[in-house]
Amino acid sequence: MTSPSHPVAGLAHFASLAAEQKSQEVTDWAARLGWVVGLLLVIALVYWLMREGWKWRGTLQGDLPELPAAPDEPGEAVLAHPSPTTTLKGHKPLTLSGRYHGSTTAGQWLDRIVAQGLGTRSRAELTLTDRGVSVVRPGARDFFIPAAELRGARLDKGIAGKVLAEGGLLVITWRLGEKLIDSGFRSDRAAEHPAWVDALTSLSASDEKAPSSQNAPGDQNTPDNQNNPSNQTEGAAR
Repeated sequence: MTSPSHPVAGLAHFASLAAEQKSQEVTDWAARLGWVVGLLLVIALVYWLMREGWKWRGTLQGDLPELPAAPDEPGEAVLAHPSPTTTLKGHKPLTLSGRYHGSTTAGQWLDRIVAQGLGTRSRAELTLTDRGVSVVRPGARDFFIPAAELRGARLDKGIAGKVLAEGGLLVITWRLGEKLIDSGFRSDRAAEHPAWVDALTSLSASDEKAPSSQNAPGDQNTPDNQNNPSNQTEGAAR
């Protein structure tokens, strides 16, 4: 017949087991430190590659001309006309307060343009006049889109890798030098976007219809001069 264990012996046994379990919690600090250092090196390498890629893209786009500056005379403000597509009330100058999300080659929403400061995302304040669009960016380079260089506007959802809700982005298409550019903006009040699309489309269309040159008063090819008897040859009299 086996005699029961003494209580003190049982407590000693449990104490030894607890000591063994506690001794197994020793951490290999050298290995952990190595993993942390390796991870930091990988992050630094990725950051460096991204920076070099940004600089390389800027070098490739070095032929892009300087951004136009706002004229001394801003021009006459374009007024917003309320319509079913916008919540704007009354007639007031078109202004927009929001964010600039970047610029790309027109029609290629992932071909980001970084030259001339166009790659910097920032806050933006837009004002539309009959002379063009003034873009003021706190902490980044301001620029101006002349009315003569406007090529239209639309609502979209993505530009330069930034994706928003459908119609959440105002994209202005314009020409800088020989390059067509899409620039994306988002108003703090997205309901203002349709009014901007209407106004910009109208302004760009009216500018395209403006005659680039006029016939000289003495040009005999004009209808008025063709119908002028003094400019017709009188063969019978001669």
